[in-house]
Amino acid sequence: MANVRTGVARVAETVLTERGAVRPVDILVGLGWIASPTTERRIQVDGAKIVEVAEALRHWAIERGLEERDGDYGDVTFTSDGDPNVERAYRTHWAPAGHVEPEKPRPRPKKLTVLAADHAWECALCGEDGDFFLEGKSGGVCLDCADLGHLEFLPSGDAALTGRARKASRLSAVVVMWNLRRNRYERQGILAEPAAIEQAARECLSDADVRARRRARDTTRRAVEDQRFQGEFAAAIREQFPGCPPERAEAIALHRPRQWPGRQECHGTEAGSRRGPPRGGRVRPPCRHRL
Repeated sequence: MANVRTGVARVAETVLTERGAVRPVDILVGLGWIASPTTERRIQVDGAKIVEVAEALRHWAIERGLEERDGDYGDVTFTSDGDPNVERAYRTHWAPAGHVEPEKPRPRPKKLTVLAADHAWECALCGEDGDFFLEGKSGGVCLDCADLGHLEFLPSGDAALTGRARKASRLSAVVVMWNLRRNRYERQGILAEPAAIEQAARECLSDADVRARRRARDTTRRAVEDQRFQGEFAAAIREQFPGCPPERAEAIALHRPRQWPGRQECHGTEAGSRRGPPRGGRVRPPCRHRL
């Protein structure tokens, strides 16, 4: 026991200096009794040794004036048999008075997953079947028995509609189906509240109208710019070639925007592309011999 207390005190001093608090798992790792604090399979000693270490840590912490705190592990269990003494040993932390635990990032809420039926099945609770079911411990459960019967299926295909419907719905679920050929689950759509789907559809339709009006304005603006550009280009041709007939200069200027319309986007904008390529105001030889 004395050797255990000495080892625990040595490791605890180091951990307290580095992290500001001491956990039993840190002591076990420092003693070399556990290779990783993630699985019970890696523990090299039995539960009695862990309780002994926890007791030694308790004596050391009391001598140092540390406070006893319970670790927030939720429903996680550290042992397969759920021994209360071992579980309590794992969950007890020791820290100085006033020590503030670092804020943990909030875990993302788990997405509810529903399976699309690709074979005959029966609900484990009511014996009925359906297009979708939720896997339970005793077998498949229909949506009505899982309190999901009020949700409506929205197939995949429109990312904007799906995202808005899921955001507006207070309860939603992802629908997947097993692909036997690819040996994986593939997403088929979501289950969401009908009101949320209708709201998302209205928002997407409103956005579609806005985009259509924007495209119409852009088309009108580009037509005006093309007309202005043709006039400037025809004037440049007549200035460079005074003998060029005006109708020929107009024809060349009309051909120029068609060849280089300048409507391709450059980093999300048409700026720069409207200026055309270098030496864009010069007439190439295939046109010069006709002037």
